[in-house]
Amino acid sequence: MTMNTAAAAPAPMEGASSRLAGASLRQQLRSAERRRNLQAFSLTLPLLVFLVAVFIIPLASLLVRAVENPEVADTLGHTGAALADWDRASAPPAAAFAALARDLTAIPETAQAGALARRLNSEVSGARSLIMSTYRAMPLQEGLSDEDIRTTLLELDERWAELPYWQAIAKNAARWTPDYLLASVDLRRTADGHITAVPEEAAAFRDILWRTFEMSATVTLLAILIGYPLAYWLSTLSERQANLMMILVLVPFWTSVLVRIAAWIVLLQNNGLTNRFLMGIGLIDEPLALLFNRTGVIVAMVHILLPFLILPLYSVMKSIPPNYLRAAISLGSTPLAAFFRVYVPQTYPGVAAGGLLVFITSIGYYVTPALLGGASDQMLSYYVAQYTNVEVNWGMAAALGSVLLVTTLILYALYRKFGKAELSMG
Repeated sequence: MTMNTAAAAPAPMEGASSRLAGASLRQQLRSAERRRNLQAFSLTLPLLVFLVAVFIIPLASLLVRAVENPEVADTLGHTGAALADWDRASAPPAAAFAALARDLTAIPETAQAGALARRLNSEVSGARSLIMSTYRAMPLQEGLSDEDIRTTLLELDERWAELPYWQAIAKNAARWTPDYLLASVDLRRTADGHITAVPEEAAAFRDILWRTFEMSATVTLLAILIGYPLAYWLSTLSERQANLMMILVLVPFWTSVLVRIAAWIVLLQNNGLTNRFLMGIGLIDEPLALLFNRTGVIVAMVHILLPFLILPLYSVMKSIPPNYLRAAISLGSTPLAAFFRVYVPQTYPGVAAGGLLVFITSIGYYVTPALLGGASDQMLSYYVAQYTNVEVNWGMAAALGSVLLVTTLILYALYRKFGKAELSMG
């Protein structure tokens, strides 16, 4: 009995050592997992930094600039404070005239005064010349009272007695404003702060946004109608033949946009190859108007964006086993019914991915509509460039870009929601 007890005594020590070994093994596995995760993160870190630098930061700057209103806040701070309690219906106080003279005198550069003048001129016509002429007359004589400054400014330009100019300053005195975003959807904020629709003759951006999505949807639909049978034909070829044909599909990717547009100008002009061919075979008696209108824009955009649809669609079609169609036909289905009821539903992910890619790319097109379209065929990106390069109104350009971004994200979210639901039901 004594010997058996002595032999059984080391068992607890062996269990403890086993637990210690197990804990050490788990710790080593966790350390190895952390090292692998750290190594993977270090490999993806350059890509993450690149995305933040060229995508996230510019988008954040765009959204901020759409609601930022720095021109008046940076230059007429004292004037805005003097007008804070003004009822905007009676004549502004004399202190506001004195603050205005003080602020204009403190502006260090003519360019900054010009930016202020442009901003106020977008609110009230004539504000540009008023601000610049008053700025050039600064500084006034020292020691003048507020009433004397008021009288002097009215003598310089009697327009300072008109309320709209003061209302524009008071309205834009805050650094943050919804005015740009409201204007991008044909709304405006009145002098008393109420939001109303712009006059019908001035409303344009909602029509432009609708035109942008309408043209993009047309391009996407035509790309699907043309690209689907082409992608199906490519998927039925041998690998060597499919690779050769795919080179022809990818030719637009390897050609400059300007070269492609110039080629379409040659093809679509009144004396171009298309009209000459149609007249030669007797289909038409006089040239068709195919250039500098929506027809030319749609044709060129479909040609340029067609590879964006064919590539994902071809990838999906290539992965569908051909046995499915043969099995459906062997079970009594007609070839046409088998194609539409068995094959086509399996290609929905490719159609959705390619269609979304074409649509999102087309809504941001600028060069093609600008060169091949008329005045009524320009998309929203044209006006973003117009406000950026010509009118130098960064706030309005950022607001239009933000509207385009938000509407695109909403459509993408709807696609994700209903697309997944449709695929799960299928």
